[in-house]
Amino acid sequence: TVTPCGVCEHCQAIAADRHIDVLEMDAASRTGVNDIREMIEGVRYRPTHARSKVYIIDEVHMLSNQAFNALLKTLEEPPEHVKFIFATTEIRKVPVTVLSRCQRFDLRRVDMETLARHFGRIAAAEGMTVEPEALRLIVRAADGSVRDGLSLLDQAMARAAVAAPVVGPPSVAGTTGPLAAATVSAADVQDMLGLADRTQVFDLVDTLLQGDARTALALFAGQYEAGADPLLIMQDMLELIHWLTRLKVVPGSTNDPAAPEAERSRGRVMAEKLSMAVLTRMWQMLLKAVGEVRTAPSPLQAAEMALVRFAYAADLPTPAEVVARAGTTASAGNAVSLRPAAPPQGTTPSSPPSPGVPPAGPNSFADVVALCRTKGEMMLSITLTNQFHLVHFEPGRITFRPASDAPRDLAPRLARLLDEWTGQKWVVHVSNEQGAATLTEQEQDAKARLMAEMAGHPLVKVVLETFPGAGIASAHPATGNGPPASALRTAEKTGAAEDEEAAEELYEDPMIEEEDDLS
Repeated sequence: TVTPCGVCEHCQAIAADRHIDVLEMDAASRTGVNDIREMIEGVRYRPTHARSKVYIIDEVHMLSNQAFNALLKTLEEPPEHVKFIFATTEIRKVPVTVLSRCQRFDLRRVDMETLARHFGRIAAAEGMTVEPEALRLIVRAADGSVRDGLSLLDQAMARAAVAAPVVGPPSVAGTTGPLAAATVSAADVQDMLGLADRTQVFDLVDTLLQGDARTALALFAGQYEAGADPLLIMQDMLELIHWLTRLKVVPGSTNDPAAPEAERSRGRVMAEKLSMAVLTRMWQMLLKAVGEVRTAPSPLQAAEMALVRFAYAADLPTPAEVVARAGTTASAGNAVSLRPAAPPQGTTPSSPPSPGVPPAGPNSFADVVALCRTKGEMMLSITLTNQFHLVHFEPGRITFRPASDAPRDLAPRLARLLDEWTGQKWVVHVSNEQGAATLTEQEQDAKARLMAEMAGHPLVKVVLETFPGAGIASAHPATGNGPPASALRTAEKTGAAEDEEAAEELYEDPMIEEEDDLS
């Protein structure tokens, strides 16, 4: 039943772990298919005393695939008198075929206040005195798990009982003298868990934010000598930064009863003093430091190097401050100079240009193509002419859209060659914009326009009418005030010799025959 009375025979037998119809199996130690088959053999027998026979399988995700397969048939058609209870902390490792045949109940974490009250009642029932700070440390280490918290509480009480003197008879029936007189202190729990003093963690973070690396290393060394684990110190700092960030975003978090009043007041002051940029930067650096300390050959050395890095990063400006300074510098007229990259080994750096003389280099895309021809890169020149759609050009930066058949390494290759040839840094970007036509297409369009203009010229019309079958072979821009130069060619059927002085270039249409004697 979901509401046990706790006083009947069955409830008391189950609580004492001696009920004959409640069977528990630890799947972590019995993972094989034979263990499951042995359990299934007893499923067909009806319960002895209770209404149902209950099988509890703890850590069910540890079962092998063969064991899960052997269990599937029974799960599909279980007897009416049998109930299965599967417990696991790794629900993702349980096969979907098993999950689909079960009702799933997710157990939530128990809040810290409830755990503290529960552990306090247990300690009082055992005749122990537990300091509130020690109880808070145990609850925080339990992380919402009652079982883990009880294990930690049991260890703490056992350590305190060993260290306490034997005084008088026990105050609680069944307890010994040392247990009755023992007190669990916060220092005992910190020593047991390898934790650092919470106040010292505050001091350490505060010192790092001030950029005092020497004091920070001294505080860290004192905590390490006291038995604190370097990784746990980093994790405590990470938790503190998270808590301060929550205080910054949600000021009401200072009313958390799980935190002592001293921590809440000090945390409130630190959260108001620190900016969100500093907190997020500290969080990112601590995340990286935790990974380094966990995997480093010497966790102590890795932690100390991380602390030094934190201290020196405390003086770094935030991104907003950098932008503000850059704007102030720009408004004051101060130019920011960028030092060019050092020339490759074996090359002689070019001398700086004279004042008033622009630096040598391509000033247009046509100059880039011409430079490729000059340097002997003929294939690159052809590619730039036929497969390069220019989007934007300025000295030092080129943006283009390559044709579908262009080489994939065109951009980095062109940038590398321009860097070598000019001694300056060139950036070549690939864009999805349409861009201009290729140089070949532009040249063809220019020729077509010139040919159309030439065909409409009065003198050319007269020549074409005078020599039927003649056409315009090529056209070039005029260099003087006269008509555009053109070359005409006529073909005479009479077999007369070509008149080389008649035109610069002649075009013959073989489909047209001349019957008139032009001589």
